[in-house]
Amino acid sequence: MSAWQRTQTCGDLREANLGQTVTLNGWVLTTRNFGNQVFIDLRDRYGLTQVVFEADQADLFAAANKLGREYCVSITGLVRNRIAGKERADIATGQIELQAHSLTVLNDCPSMPFSVTEFIDEDLANEELRLQYRYLDLRRRSLQKVLVLRHRLCKVIRDFFDARSFLEVETPLLGLSTPEGARDYLVPSRIYHGEFFALPQSPQLYKQLLMVSGYDRYFQIARCLRDEDLRSDRQPEFTQLDVEMSFVEREDILELMETLAVEVFDKVLGLTIPTKFLRLGYAEAMLKYGSDKPDLRFRLEIVDVSDIAAESDFGVFKNAIAAGAVVRAINVKGVADRYSNTQLKPGGEIAKVAETFKAKGVASMKYEGDKFTGTIEKFFPDAVKAKLKERLGVESNDLLLFVADTEAIVCDALGAIRSHLGASLKLFRNWWDEKAEHDKAEATAAKKEKRAAKPFVLRADHFNFLWVLDFPMFAYDPTEKRHVAIHHPFTAPMDTDLDTLESEPGKARAKAYDLVLNGYEVGGGSIRIHRQDVQARVFKMLGMEADEAKARFGFLLDALASGAPPHGGIALGLDRWCMMLAGTTNIRDVIAFPKNKQARDLMTGAPAVVEARQLKDLGLKQ
Repeated sequence: MSAWQRTQTCGDLREANLGQTVTLNGWVLTTRNFGNQVFIDLRDRYGLTQVVFEADQADLFAAANKLGREYCVSITGLVRNRIAGKERADIATGQIELQAHSLTVLNDCPSMPFSVTEFIDEDLANEELRLQYRYLDLRRRSLQKVLVLRHRLCKVIRDFFDARSFLEVETPLLGLSTPEGARDYLVPSRIYHGEFFALPQSPQLYKQLLMVSGYDRYFQIARCLRDEDLRSDRQPEFTQLDVEMSFVEREDILELMETLAVEVFDKVLGLTIPTKFLRLGYAEAMLKYGSDKPDLRFRLEIVDVSDIAAESDFGVFKNAIAAGAVVRAINVKGVADRYSNTQLKPGGEIAKVAETFKAKGVASMKYEGDKFTGTIEKFFPDAVKAKLKERLGVESNDLLLFVADTEAIVCDALGAIRSHLGASLKLFRNWWDEKAEHDKAEATAAKKEKRAAKPFVLRADHFNFLWVLDFPMFAYDPTEKRHVAIHHPFTAPMDTDLDTLESEPGKARAKAYDLVLNGYEVGGGSIRIHRQDVQARVFKMLGMEADEAKARFGFLLDALASGAPPHGGIALGLDRWCMMLAGTTNIRDVIAFPKNKQARDLMTGAPAVVEARQLKDLGLKQ
């Protein structure tokens, strides 16, 4: 062991180490010169230790004065108590300091493009700049905590499945392009010019083939890639927990995932959550919440009032109903006095939300005192108002918002309005917002009272899990004039819907299920088709004739005819789980080296132009 190598980390030293000579390695976080002493805070990913250089060691003191932020150094010294009254209760090493005896600069550091100290009064640098220098950004304590959490999550997952006789099996990264859903990332073959591999959007087909092969309990923490438009919770390359089981039904998979979630929250966050999650049918979710991934931390519900609206004299409603549309409403309790006519009229705050989802507008009424008010109130006879009041549970100061249109547009528009109101009216609070307020207040109080800050305590009600079940099997695509799979083409239809699969495809339901957490879809799966004849029928419903199905999925059809067992599974978005556990809405915060919003790696410059000879090898032209 070389003399400069560490004997402890920067988070190890305590009063039990007093009098010991130790060596620390790390990065200089801050320096402070007090004339006859130089103090530095030395940091590594384990913690922070204060180091003191005394003026009576002239050469060492001079070297310490030259240290800059983020210098990488080795320091050997004696562990001693801090001066009375100078202890720090906010760090684990706050009772001691290291009196330096020797200093080795392992590497210096030029002026930083941004600070990584994350002091309370510092603003975070622009994200594009931080992504360009991601190797520096990753020194931030907050990001280190997130990556530690991610590691812990993956270990808990692996231990959980190993204890239940699952096998982790790796599946290929270079596979066949099956253009359904998102676009594939394609890899040209150097050997077979004009032919391409596709990078996996998921291990879907391989895990089904493993079931056919008899590996009845499979899991994989799998890397997946999709060439699709990005957003705050999406990346072109992502990680999912992939699970598949043979000889199971839906309930087996749901119970397994609930047990996994309980273990994850216990071992990663130290939090106990309910062992059974609420279950909601797709149709009910869309009717009540306008979304197949509703956030149920708040109970604002959508109510169908088509029958009552038909009895009114309001032409917009009557004409919509006559054309086969629906009228639905939200009663926003106790907020009528908080919304002005400007916010409610066309072009106002609420209308803009609805128009994003193709709704033609939003009608509104208020219940002020003991009567309805608003521009459409006059079109509702008293008897109709009474029915409306009863149906919606109307009380004084309630605000009623109506949308009339096709069912799909009404669901989308009112679902978006519901989410907007939940956030703007603070009907729920994200736990990380509560934590930020708590930590700020605690830091001030702890400093004043010279004590350790009290940690923020998570509660089970910060997290709302929900299963959404009984999805439709198909949706009709008017552009392509054919049915498309809601989930994927390998999802099994309900047994009771098999006989009418071709005659009433719009009514067919899938053995599919999604796991929702606080309004985010964090997992989705299904019982798969395990019979060749049923799979062929589903392919045909999707516009794929037998010859095309054989050409594209012949290997799967042959496998299903080779004693394939009943099987099903699920995939959990590991990145989104990390987001929810770490308390961020930005997926780039939970990935070590993410792409930016334009799918570029600003650090390496990828994607980039390649040399002409490389293209020639692949049979491609610039």
